[in-house]
Amino acid sequence: MNTVSIPSRAQRKFLFLQGPHGPFFYEISRILMASGAVVQKVGFNKGDEYFWRDGATYTPFHGVNDDWAAYFREVISNGVTDIVLYGDARFFHVSAIKIAKEAGITVHCFEEGYLRPYWVTYERGGVNGNSRIMSTPISEMRSALKKIDDEQPEAPARWGELRNHMFYGAWYHFHVLFRNGAYPNYKTHRAASIRQEFSSHAKRLFMMPWRSFKRAYDTARIIKSGYVYHLAMLQLGHDASIVDHSPYEDMEGFMRDVVEAFSLKAPGHHHLIFKAHPLEDYRVEVDKIAFRLAEEHGLTGRVHFLNGGKLAELLGIVRSVVTVNSTGGQQALRRGLPVKTLGDSVYSKPELTSHQSLASFFKNPHTPDLPAYLDYRRYLLATSQITGGFYSKKSRVRLIRQSVDMVLSDHDPYQLLSESEAAPMQQIKLIK
Repeated sequence: MNTVSIPSRAQRKFLFLQGPHGPFFYEISRILMASGAVVQKVGFNKGDEYFWRDGATYTPFHGVNDDWAAYFREVISNGVTDIVLYGDARFFHVSAIKIAKEAGITVHCFEEGYLRPYWVTYERGGVNGNSRIMSTPISEMRSALKKIDDEQPEAPARWGELRNHMFYGAWYHFHVLFRNGAYPNYKTHRAASIRQEFSSHAKRLFMMPWRSFKRAYDTARIIKSGYVYHLAMLQLGHDASIVDHSPYEDMEGFMRDVVEAFSLKAPGHHHLIFKAHPLEDYRVEVDKIAFRLAEEHGLTGRVHFLNGGKLAELLGIVRSVVTVNSTGGQQALRRGLPVKTLGDSVYSKPELTSHQSLASFFKNPHTPDLPAYLDYRRYLLATSQITGGFYSKKSRVRLIRQSVDMVLSDHDPYQLLSESEAAPMQQIKLIK
C-alpha cells in the first residue's frame, strides 16, 4: 500500500484556540511539537488554562470581546501558519476564521463526529453548515470513491464517552466559576451563565442513575405498546447546530412545528415520541413543553417523551424520523427510514432526506435512496471522519494517532481523496 510522505514542519506554527473540554488539544499539540512544529495556545478562561498544562506555550487573553479581532491579528503576525479550533460558531472562532483565511492561514476545525459517537470530524475552513460537504453532490462523492475499494471499520457495540464528557464539562466550568479571577472580562459563548453551566453538568452526573432507570422503564413501555410511532429527535437548544444552522432559536419552536404538523395529518392510530439529547440538562423543561403542546393540539396520550436512551432501540420500531439537523438522522438513513430535516444538515441531500411538507411527511413519509446514503457514508469515512473521541483516554489516544498526520498534511481530507496525485485518506488513517 502506498503511503503519504509527510514533509518536515520545522517552519510551521500552530495557534490553538478553544478546544473540547479536557486535555485533547494539549495532548495533540505535544505530538505536533515532536514533528518539529511550533505550538502556541491562546486561552480565554481558567478552564482553558487548566487543561493546557504548559505555561511556556500558553498566552491568556484578558481583553473584552471587542478587543479580540485586533489582538488576534497581532498574535498571528508572529509567523502563525495554522490555527486549530473546536467548532466554528463560537464568538472568538468566527472572527478568527475570517481573519485567518484573509491572511492565508490554514484553519483546522475539529468537531463531534457526523457519524458520532464513534467518530470525530476533522475538516478545514468550517464544519456543519459551513462544511465543504454541504455543497458536494453525491454524484461527485461517488466519482471520488472509485479510487478506493477497502472497507471502513464499523462502530463497536459500546463506546463509553458520555460520563467522561460530563465530568470534563463539570470540571472545566468549576475552574471558570471559582478560579477565573485573572479573566474578569470572559463571557461564555452560550446564553447561560458560567454558574448555570457548572450546575447543569454537575446535576447531570448526579441524576444519571435515576434518569437511566426512568428511561429504561419508559422505553420498554413504548416498545411493548404496539402503536405506530414517529420519532422527533431533540438537540441542545443552545448548540450551534440550532442557533447558527437552523431557523429556530431554541427547541420549543421545533417542537411546536412538529406537534402542529402531526396533529394535522398523522393517522389517528399513530403516536409521536420526543427523544431528548443525551446531554440535555433541562435548563429548559422540554419534557413539560412536549406534554403541554400535546394537550394544546388534542394529542394527549399520543405524544411521549424519552429522556435520552439508545437510539438504535427506537429506530427498530419507528416509521419515520424528524429532526432539525441531528447527526442521529444518519442512523435512521442507514436503516432506510424516512428522515425529515428542518435545518441545515450535512446529510440534507435530495437523495436522502424528504422534501415533503412536515404534515405530509407524517401522513406518508418518502423513503431515502439507501444505496446513495451508503455511498455518502463511505465518503465521510474515507475523508473527514476519524475513529476515536475527545473524552476518554483510550479514545483520545486513538484519535491523536490518526489525526496528527492529517493536520500536518498539505491536503485537506477531501482533496486527499479527490485530487489525482493525492493518496486516499485511508492510506493516512490508522484504522486498526
